[in-house]
Order: sequence, then structure tokens, then C-alpha cells
Amino acid sequence: MDINEAKRRVDELTRLLNYHNRKYYVEDDPEIEDFEYDAMMRELRSLEGEYPELLSPVSPSQRVGGAPVSGFKKVSHTVQMGSLQDVFSFDEVRDFFERISETVDNPSFTVEPKIDGLSCSLEYRDGVLTCGSTRGDGFVGEDVTKNIMTIGSVPLSLPDKLPLLEVRGEVYMPRSVFSKLTEEMELSSETPFKNPRNAAAGSLRQKDSKIAAKRRLDIFCFNVQRVEGRSFSSHRETLDYLKSQGFKVIPKYTLVTTCAEIESCIEDIGKSRFDLPYDIDGVVVKLDSLSDREQIGSTAKVPRWAVAYKFPPEEKVTRLKDIEVNVGRTGIITPVAVFDTVLLAGTSVSRATLHNQDFIDERGIRIGDEITVRKAGDIIPEVLGVSKPTGSDEPYKLPDTCPVCGAKAVRDEGESALRCSNIDCPAQVLRRIIYFASKPAMNIDGLGPEKAKALFDSGLIKNIADIYRLTVPDLLSLEGYKQKSAENLVNAIENSKSNSLDRLLCGLGIRNIGSASAKLLCDRLGDIDSILAASADDIEAIDGFGRLTAEAVADSLSEPHMRAVIEDLRALGVNMSYQRVASSEKLGGRSFVITGTLPTMKRDEAQAIIEQNGGVVKSSVSKKTDFVLAGDDAGSKLTKARELGITVIDEAGLFELING
Repeated sequence: MDINEAKRRVDELTRLLNYHNRKYYVEDDPEIEDFEYDAMMRELRSLEGEYPELLSPVSPSQRVGGAPVSGFKKVSHTVQMGSLQDVFSFDEVRDFFERISETVDNPSFTVEPKIDGLSCSLEYRDGVLTCGSTRGDGFVGEDVTKNIMTIGSVPLSLPDKLPLLEVRGEVYMPRSVFSKLTEEMELSSETPFKNPRNAAAGSLRQKDSKIAAKRRLDIFCFNVQRVEGRSFSSHRETLDYLKSQGFKVIPKYTLVTTCAEIESCIEDIGKSRFDLPYDIDGVVVKLDSLSDREQIGSTAKVPRWAVAYKFPPEEKVTRLKDIEVNVGRTGIITPVAVFDTVLLAGTSVSRATLHNQDFIDERGIRIGDEITVRKAGDIIPEVLGVSKPTGSDEPYKLPDTCPVCGAKAVRDEGESALRCSNIDCPAQVLRRIIYFASKPAMNIDGLGPEKAKALFDSGLIKNIADIYRLTVPDLLSLEGYKQKSAENLVNAIENSKSNSLDRLLCGLGIRNIGSASAKLLCDRLGDIDSILAASADDIEAIDGFGRLTAEAVADSLSEPHMRAVIEDLRALGVNMSYQRVASSEKLGGRSFVITGTLPTMKRDEAQAIIEQNGGVVKSSVSKKTDFVLAGDDAGSKLTKARELGITVIDEAGLFELING
């Protein structure tokens, strides 16, 4: 095949793949089987590999993600990406309707679901996607084009080649994808995202677009921000146009003219909200005429021509049937409420964590009580308290022995958690293996929770060091492995041996040692022998470590079982030294403490950004702390920072520091 024939075939494959991509992701009406689509994609990649000059930046092959980036460039929004005025009652909706009617004759409104996700901008020039950016503070966002391109419902090119079209949309994570991701993170002892919105935000800001591609994000587009070469008179007209260009448009938008119709639409959307495959947190009511919007205008913060009606949280009363206990990787024994099944946020719920004995005591929870439950963020079930005490006379007490191995359960001074005292408890061992291989620790690709459990149950892995003894024949003896997948896992395990020492320390499951504190230890002490030789006093001298934490770390590292595991790993060739790497020194060694929920990043992502720019992240606030990075629901660390006069910044403030 010569270059001309190859170009014709690449063009044909591109056309077919874009067509079937739209049928699958946008219209939900696939015409071919997955294997047919995959075969065309493989052929396209093969031709692009053979003829690199034929590879287009908007080729369907680019949706799988590319090489990781070191950071995100700033993008200034020509049109502000503002927020909406929230309302919480029909009285407020009526007030809004009356205000508009006083200014506009016979106004029409669009009523549409408010998708609970991350707002972003898609910019097309001459019909080609050139930039995808986050909302940021409304004026300046971040360039996440590579990650946006991995979303199957985002058109990479448009039929109309307008000089400029900027579209606003809401990136979200479908509920089914979120549920699976949460399960995987919990099995890996990672802190799961609170809800699909946070998961979508964290996934869209992944520096590795291949990870973003695996998260299976989606998008609904709901507004034209800027356009050249075409004019529109109404909001509904813009949505119809976006549909014609292949965008996945906000669903079920309805044109109405009376307040009664607005209220009826809100009620209908509210009734169906839990049957949807994605989260909505309200209903948006917008004036339809674009010229009337200009007449109504905006405040400094929100447009006057639209409001967002927010749904109240749903709560249910049910009967507590039982309390089960689970054992985590560090031995923490967690009580779990088992109650009569209730329908919450569209799904059947029968279990929720009770956290610890203090939580149970404070609420006086007894088996048999009627309890009030809800879903935090419409996702995570939680027990609010007792609505009617109908159970036994005494509140529930956690057992004094481990439910898995029978060892004594202990509660350390100053802690609320109850722990199994047996370090070889099978429940702990399995959780440690899962966590060791997880992303925050050794990040062994292909050794997820299910695979780790299968290897543990088979007896091939009895502790974390056994991971490095696995061979291809071992894996082929288990169901689900073929030659290639077995080789890939063995190679991934081998590659993890060269990981930095802080990842190993984090993966060892030492109490009070996460990724941040592991880096602090390595920054100060450098190699495993220096760390093992450090006393509690030495560790306490490291800024960020208190006395209790220092003692706990020293005790854990001096425990014979832990020493044996470390020496076993050393003998197997796992790296035992640390080299601090920063892409820049813009933060000049200044120290940060992170607290609360950040708007677009998980804490470990913020930590990585700080460290890559020469900063240091610590776990506790002291007089030596330079900055406290605070998000929503920040607690005692924020209070202490204010008491000590420490500078408090938000996520935008962090990027201002980095960018000067």
C-alpha cells in the first residue's frame, strides 16, 4: 500500500469510527459490535504507525490518551464561566418568574436538569477541537484538552467549519462507573471519592490522560459561549444546533411560558432523578430569548435571567437489624449497620458504616432501633442517628476480640479506632497486599483488588514479598490468565522494584504513614537503613511529626515481623533508597498543610503538584508551617492555622504561588 492508498483508507476509517462513536456515545444506538469497532481502530493505528505523517491530532485513535504531562497551562476565559443563583422553594421560583415578567413581555423559559459534574469549555476553530479547559474561578481555568479528548461523546471535529465555536458543558461520571471505581478504591484501602462529581473533577485533572480514559467520563453540553460565522436568537435554537453538530446535549430541555409549567417540569424531573444513570442536583430555569437576556443583565456573580432550583436531601427511617464488623489493613475494626432495605436516591440501600464505638455511643445506637439514613451527596449511605429507640436497653458494644482471627482487640490511648492486635490476621494481610499494589503505594498495573485476592486465596501470595516471587507459570495455573497477561503482570511487578523508597514505605502499611509522611521521612533520612535506625526522638524532630506518631512509626519499624519483610524485599531487589525530584523550585522548600475538600483536586494530587514545584507537604500545622491549603469542610487544622497566624490559601491561591 502506497501513501495515497493509505491516506484514502485512513480517511475512510476516520469517517467510520467517528460515525460509530457518535452512534454509541451520543445517540445510544450502536450499529456494530465492539469487536468490529476495535478491529477498525487497530487498523487505523497500524496505518498511522506506518505512515506517521497521516496521524491527525483529532484522529479517533487519540482518544485513548497520551504521555503524561507535568502540569496544566492556564486558560483565560473570554466569556466568564459564571455560576447560577440557587433557589430552594417554589416561592423563590415564583419570585424569579415575576421579576422577569415585569421586564419582558410574554417570556419563554427552558427548563432542564442540572447535571452534577465539572463545568468545562470546548473551543473549536474551523470545526476542529483546539482547547478543552476547566471552569476554574470562572475567569481562568486549566487546559485539559488531552483528557477531554478521551471522552467518547466529545466530537473532535464538526460538520460546520465555523471560524470559532466555544461550547460549555458539564463533565460527569456515570453512577455505574462511580460505583465500580469506589469498590476498587475501597478494596485498595484508598480513600474513595465522596461522590461522582468529585470523581469526575479528579479524573479530568489527571496528568496521565490514559488514566482519564479509563475513568469513562461523559459530558452534556448546555450552552454556546461564543460563536463566529452564525447567529442565534434563542437558547433552544443553540441546543438544537449543537445536537446537529454531534454534541451530546443536556437531556429533556423543555420550553414553557407559565410559572405553573415551570413547577410541573421541576416536579417531573425530581420524580425521575434517581432513575437516571447520572447525578443531577437540581433543575435550571433559563430565559430562552438571548436578546431578552441582554436586557435583563447580570450581577457581578450571577445572571439575573436564570436560577437553579436545588433538591433537598432525601432521608428515610428504617430498622437496624444487625451490626457487622470488618477488619482493615492496619487492623482497624469497623462496625457496619445492617438495616431493612430502603430506597434512597434511586437505589436499594441496606448497609452503612458506623465508623467506631464513639460514633455509636454518641448516638446511643442499639440493634432494633429505628434509625434515620440518607446518602451523603446522594451516593454514600450514612446513618444520621436514632429516630425511635426500640432496641435493647444497652447501646451496642464492639467485640473485644477480632472477628476474623480471634486475637485481642485493643484501643490505643487517644484514638477512637479499635484494632486487631494480630499482625498476621488473614484479613489484615489481604488488605495489606491489596494496598501495597495500589496506586498510592507501589502502583503495580494489573494487580488490582480482585487479582490480589485470587492470588491470596490460591496460596501463591502469603505476604507482600511473595508478590516478587510470582512467575509466569504460577499465574498460568490460575483461571483468567493467558500467556500475554501473565507476562504483563510479571513485568509490571519487576518494574515496580525501581520505585522510589517513599512508595515502598507507604505500601508497607505502617500506621500513620501515608504518602505525605513517607516523603517527609525519606526527605530527611534518605535510605531505608537510616530510617530503620531512627529513634522516636529522631522522627519527632522531623517537622510534621508529633510525639505519638513518631513513637508509633519507630515501634512499627522495629517490630521483628516488619524488619523481616523489609529484608526480604531488599533481597528480592526492591529499591531501598530515595532521591527527591522536583520539576521546579517555584515553591522554594516552603511547607504546606492540606485540609478540607478541594474543588477540583484530591489531596494527593495537590500534594504532588506542591512537591513537583519544590514545596513540602506536612500532616500537621505548626509555627513552622508556611501555608495551609484549605478547601470545603476544613476542620481543626484551619482553626489552628488562624490561631497561629499562618497564611491560608485556596486552590486558586496555590496556582497563583506557582505561577508567580
